[in-house]
Amino acid sequence: MIKSSLCVNVAPESPRLMQSDEFVGAGGVLSLSGVSRSFSGLRAVDNVSFEVEAGRITGLIGPNGAGKTTLFNTVCGELVPDTGDIRLDGQPVAGLPPHSIFAAGLARTFQIARPFARLSVRDNVILAAKNQPGERFWNNWVRRGAVAATERRLRDEADAIIEFCNLARVADQPAGAISGGQQKLVELARALMSRPRIVLLDEPGAGVNPALLEIITDRIAELNRRGMTFLIIEHNMDFITALADRLVVMAAGRKIAEGPPAEIMARDDVIDAYLGGEAA
Repeated sequence: MIKSSLCVNVAPESPRLMQSDEFVGAGGVLSLSGVSRSFSGLRAVDNVSFEVEAGRITGLIGPNGAGKTTLFNTVCGELVPDTGDIRLDGQPVAGLPPHSIFAAGLARTFQIARPFARLSVRDNVILAAKNQPGERFWNNWVRRGAVAATERRLRDEADAIIEFCNLARVADQPAGAISGGQQKLVELARALMSRPRIVLLDEPGAGVNPALLEIITDRIAELNRRGMTFLIIEHNMDFITALADRLVVMAAGRKIAEGPPAEIMARDDVIDAYLGGEAA
């Protein structure tokens, strides 16, 4: 049996965030039915079905090459599924472009963080806000007051999220100059800035030192306590079993198991997959 030893100790909440939880909305439901995706005849995702319940943390685990990131990319619109149905809060999103799925309330992070390296941490977070009037060229002349007011509000909101993510001391630094673990927190902060209904995290614990991993764990746990829904790819079993309500296991493109972490980690087929049985 694979055991978890990581304890989740939620850090004290910031006074600013105790006054405003605007970036934590009601969690959304993500459902997949018979989703498949192939590359040159190789089926990387093979007829996968499961549901991420609102307000829950679902872990997506499996050996390297199992098809987890391909599935993420298909859900997020970077890839179009060959077959199957993907729904967010009951609305079909399969085949929509990434910006449309993002607008519908699904945000994601990446295994290797992708900040705008030359922009400050604060500006990276502000950029993720939706429907900014300043994005329309003419508004910067004909609606200057509205643009300025929105920029002030977004800066305050970004600063609250940055503080929540323990990034206040690097807020003015270029995002490319901070550590890899801090960059993962920047990605989480950017996701929060979009006020998502569900967040997909791709290996948030990969390559992160223990101190920052504890912060990431605390923040995810606290956001979930406030109602946010997560689907998380992760190889660190201590990390994901400490957080997740439910695990989905993939191997060779297929879903081989689904259930509570304690039950899943005791299954022989899951152990065999991780120890070399079905890695692809």
